[in-house]
Amino acid sequence: MGKIKVAVIGVGNCASSLVQGVEYYRNARAGSRVPGVMHVELGGYHIRDIEFSAAFDIDRNKVGRDLGKAIFTPPNNTTLFSPVPRLGVKVERGMTHDGLGKYLARVIQKAPGPTADIVAILKATRTDVVVNYLPVGSEMATKWYVEQVLEAGCAFVNCIPVFIASEAYWRDRFKRRGLPLLGDDIKSQVGATILHRTLVNLFLDRGMPIDRTYQLNTGGNTDFLNMLERERLQSKKISKTNAVASQIRARAIPIDAANIHIGPSDYVPWQKDNKVCFLRIESRHFGNVPASLECRLSVEDSPNSAGVVIDAVRCAKLALDHGLTGALAGPSAYFMKSPPVQHTDDEARTLTERFIRKYRKKRPS
Repeated sequence: MGKIKVAVIGVGNCASSLVQGVEYYRNARAGSRVPGVMHVELGGYHIRDIEFSAAFDIDRNKVGRDLGKAIFTPPNNTTLFSPVPRLGVKVERGMTHDGLGKYLARVIQKAPGPTADIVAILKATRTDVVVNYLPVGSEMATKWYVEQVLEAGCAFVNCIPVFIASEAYWRDRFKRRGLPLLGDDIKSQVGATILHRTLVNLFLDRGMPIDRTYQLNTGGNTDFLNMLERERLQSKKISKTNAVASQIRARAIPIDAANIHIGPSDYVPWQKDNKVCFLRIESRHFGNVPASLECRLSVEDSPNSAGVVIDAVRCAKLALDHGLTGALAGPSAYFMKSPPVQHTDDEARTLTERFIRKYRKKRPS
């Protein structure tokens, strides 16, 4: 049925969970229900059809190592749930630009030597899809890599809150180059954002307005360490806030910006890759009587998004197979916090399943 050659930019916890997951579900039966995966087979591609072709990082402890070993190298601290063999993929020296914030620089030392020829590597390895896992706030670095991806002729899955798919300029660039794009900012399987969106829609469906709401998150991975640098948080807060506020505004219900607060709150080292979300919604029910909801969600952050990326990668490959160009509207809305067009999660799922059925890979006769 063919393979999907995937390159990763950034060999951190998220890349670790993605690589481990491909090994963990290698023998999963198509059509079966397994934890944390929405589709064992998607459009004719099994999870095991994903093959890693290239990897880029700037950490001297990862550059030059095999990807199968680099994913387990500190400061990576996500759960180890699957052994990974030697993959024969060397982690190449990537571009730094603004990818290394002042707090990350305390735990990561840049590898010596020049930036690798990204375009040449992607072409030589015949990479189909490039996944962006750079740290939050890597605006310049992401855009630099996007230029390399466009030149190399690969599909792009943007898992971070730098606005690429949601910007007309970049969508047009991918369209003119004849390449598909998914983005922006990966939405975890059952994470803080999708839980918040679901609860907001539940209140609104039951005739209860959203007067005030917040979502506060803590964690102990390098993502939360990086986000202690508040200047790097702007795009993340915009992405997470819009993901929730869009559900309210879609009903033509106003909410003042001061009454919705969403964003990372603090770095707690001992939490490691565990993320804890504290969520509150204030509303009113019959007779304008006040009502409020508070909940706490605890998840392992990186595995929580890896199953979504596995699906996003396969949708990108289906788009490549069929010559689709520009941003994929349905899959982006389902998999991402800041897609070009926001939908409810039910609508986005319907659009994505329709996309998968329409572009399903045909089995050889």
